[in-house]
Amino acid sequence: MSFYDPLETRDPAEREADLMDRLARQVAHAKESTHYYFQSLAGINPYDCASRSALASLPLTRKRDLIELQKKQPPFGGLNALARNRAKRVFASPGPIYELQGAEMDPWRMARALYAAGFRHGDLIHNCFSYHFTPGAFIFEGGARKLGCAVFPGGVGQTEQQVQAMVDLRPDGYVGTPSFLKIIVEKAEESGADIGSLKKALVSGEALPGITRNWLAERGIEVRQCYATADIGTIAYETAINEGLIVEEELLLEIVRPGTGDPVPDGEVGEVVVTTFNPDYPLIRFATGDLSAILPGRSSCGRSNVRLKGWLGRADQTTKVKGMFVHPEQIADLARRYPELGRMRLVVDNPGGQDRMVLHCETAEIADGLSENLQSSLRELTKLRGEVHFSAPGGLPNDGKVIEDCRVY
Repeated sequence: MSFYDPLETRDPAEREADLMDRLARQVAHAKESTHYYFQSLAGINPYDCASRSALASLPLTRKRDLIELQKKQPPFGGLNALARNRAKRVFASPGPIYELQGAEMDPWRMARALYAAGFRHGDLIHNCFSYHFTPGAFIFEGGARKLGCAVFPGGVGQTEQQVQAMVDLRPDGYVGTPSFLKIIVEKAEESGADIGSLKKALVSGEALPGITRNWLAERGIEVRQCYATADIGTIAYETAINEGLIVEEELLLEIVRPGTGDPVPDGEVGEVVVTTFNPDYPLIRFATGDLSAILPGRSSCGRSNVRLKGWLGRADQTTKVKGMFVHPEQIADLARRYPELGRMRLVVDNPGGQDRMVLHCETAEIADGLSENLQSSLRELTKLRGEVHFSAPGGLPNDGKVIEDCRVY
């Protein structure tokens, strides 16, 4: 088994010590270099930030808030340490949310994920991520360049031309979405085109269903997936041993209870929160809005970092009930008032066409007046009436959902 570098097989204690040392220095850099963190981390001594508990005390920066932050202080909301006129590129993701790229070749750390997917120096990669507006294609191209691979900038669409380019250029592998790779292979089979040089793929941007992975494997293409975002770059990646996604070495990852910044125990589903060490765009406790969970134990591939179960949905479960927004943060506030209870889940349905809220709570013992107190607290926090149902500990699903909208229209 080969590895991209020795960092991947470090003793976990050595990795953690290194990350904590880098955290303190990155917090100091963010405070000194960005307007946003100068304000949001006011009163915090960066050099006290050298432990997981200290990290958990820092405020979250939520991806969903970036649009408003950037409107108030264009174009990057004051999160950038690198001036706009010194950026290599500036991108616009849906929202719009603007991101910048510094001078580093692979600021999104994609080379490691490509290596784990089997790409090597000298390979030709057919890149079918978009080169228009968003950083997707450039994220993968930066990793390819660092790895020493050539890139064909295929972009999106134009399936017949994609097939012809593969016939003529004989690429070793593909990067893009899994659904578009399947479309390309289907078109090649339909036309009798030989794209048999394509033996590997690293996909992202959407789910990789097992049926699609198997269908492509039957045609000689081994597909691996990675979890990446426009803001952060690579967060976790798959290896030849399909046992979850290995967390990237160059970042700090937490899983927190949706609606809070509170870390959850390993194995419990929660929101993915990432701290990067990018000097140009130093995101501290960046809440991605994605749900996942830490898998127990180590991967048998030999890499020693923690593993994610994969993408398990969205953490922002805000919904509107009878014209009023109900937020996960409100349910989290309710849970703090009743620490003796286990998981909580607010289920919204509409029997007879009328919106109804039912708060489900785990508890081993139902104290006198508990139901009435919970109903009162729920109404105080949401300004809406709701019922309360109890279940035994472990009775609610471990899927990260705080609000479940079951309404049928």
